[in-house]
Amino acid sequence: MGVLIGCGFVLLSWVLFSPCLCSADGLSKVRAVNLGGWLVVEGWIKPSLFDGIPNGDMLDGTQVQLRSVALNKYVSAANGGGSNVTVDRDVASTWETFRLWRVSENEFQLRCVGGEFLTSNSEDGFILATASEPLSTETFYIERNDGRVHIKLLNGGYVQATNDHLLISTYQFQPGWDNNLATFELVIVANNLHGDYQLANSYGHEKAKIVLEEHRTSFITASDFDFLSRHGINTVRIPVGWWIAQDPYPPSPFVGGSLAALDLAFSWAQSYGLKCIIDLHAAPGSQNGMEHSASRDGSMDWPLPEYVSQTLEVIDFLAARYGGHPSLLGIELLNEPSAATVPLDVLVSYYMRGYQIVRNHSSTAYVVLCQRIGNADPIELFQAGIGLSNVVVDLHYYNLFDPYFASINSTQNIEFIYKMRAPQLQALKDINGPLIFIGEWVNEWDVQNASQYEYQKFGSAQLDVYANATFGWSYWTLKNDRMHWDFEWNIRNKYLLFSGSSLLRSPSFLLLLAFGWGSYLIIMPR
Repeated sequence: MGVLIGCGFVLLSWVLFSPCLCSADGLSKVRAVNLGGWLVVEGWIKPSLFDGIPNGDMLDGTQVQLRSVALNKYVSAANGGGSNVTVDRDVASTWETFRLWRVSENEFQLRCVGGEFLTSNSEDGFILATASEPLSTETFYIERNDGRVHIKLLNGGYVQATNDHLLISTYQFQPGWDNNLATFELVIVANNLHGDYQLANSYGHEKAKIVLEEHRTSFITASDFDFLSRHGINTVRIPVGWWIAQDPYPPSPFVGGSLAALDLAFSWAQSYGLKCIIDLHAAPGSQNGMEHSASRDGSMDWPLPEYVSQTLEVIDFLAARYGGHPSLLGIELLNEPSAATVPLDVLVSYYMRGYQIVRNHSSTAYVVLCQRIGNADPIELFQAGIGLSNVVVDLHYYNLFDPYFASINSTQNIEFIYKMRAPQLQALKDINGPLIFIGEWVNEWDVQNASQYEYQKFGSAQLDVYANATFGWSYWTLKNDRMHWDFEWNIRNKYLLFSGSSLLRSPSFLLLLAFGWGSYLIIMPR
């Protein structure tokens, strides 16, 4: 039942103070922006950070294949490693693909898909795929000439194929670049890891320090906090890497300085009335194998107990340092753990222990738990019973990274937000469990040549639906070389029509605009 009211002031008051603007526990909704690419490097956000690296297409984790020019066969580590190396494959696949560990500009170690390294440590000079740890006998000097390479041992001998399709390291002459047994074609299969490890290890400590100091002081500044505060943002989510806990002298190859930058961010937040969520984006051992988890070569070793223990120490450091700071809103215990490699029971145990560590230093800070990425249902964390108070589950919503989204148009993308995202949010709210946070979303999709109006509709649909998250949302990210990912660019160019609250998109406010500020009719609940 309802009642008709003809008073503009009553309607305006109802819109301004509607309970939909607050979380279930009374917290004002979080309207945040991620400071991605700042204290945790992601090369796709600012590619120029890597421009000065020689042999920049051969960073740590680059996947390569080697084809003998003379035999026209690929080098292969059978079963992914653990035995002899052959040169006998017509077609290259996983056994023929090696991941680089970069030692210097021209020196590399080659890791097989099974984890072993190629080694010259054999009595008969054969190259084997049997080394568990890379040392000098697993390090090769690679000479390049366009797409062709020579592979040289540190003691001076060259690697060559043999006519019986083996790989041996006894070639003692300077090979030419013609079709000889010591010349190979280098095929770069993937060079998609451009994170902190790749940057620091490729530049070397001194040069990396210069590059990162300039980046950290210029990429995010106090003026950005001013911009956010003036455009309706009340929180920043700040990705950090595990090495911040050992600042200013983190282990090699990482470079110190991120802790001082985080301290500045808290100072700026306090000055401009913003709150901070510290997000552990990169855990020791890597929780997802991606560049933003600082993986060296795409490996995901975080679930190992020693790495979990180290991660808890990082959480303890962050909670102790910032737990009493007035600008701290929450600590996110781990960003995007992989469902493929992080078992749920290991993650839940970690989250429970991390929750208690935060509580040891703060009774009010929100403890944020990120869902696993991949084939995992976020309901698993809502049913896990992690923590007693101020617990938040973080969901990441992108209309990207799946073949499905590459096949749909702008209208279908918008329908997906309303037909799939909205019901999932409502179902999770109905559980009456932890608060819900859309910790990452973006005004970008796979639609080609979309108009500004289509982007506006897509962004408005996301703002409309994600406003129902009980904790709030956080846009990815503040600054990005890819303009539609860039929050500031979207706001300044009016591709994202965000004005600071959801009320400008609410049906009631639109009705108000339609009928003017004078008399009108609206049905109010009794």
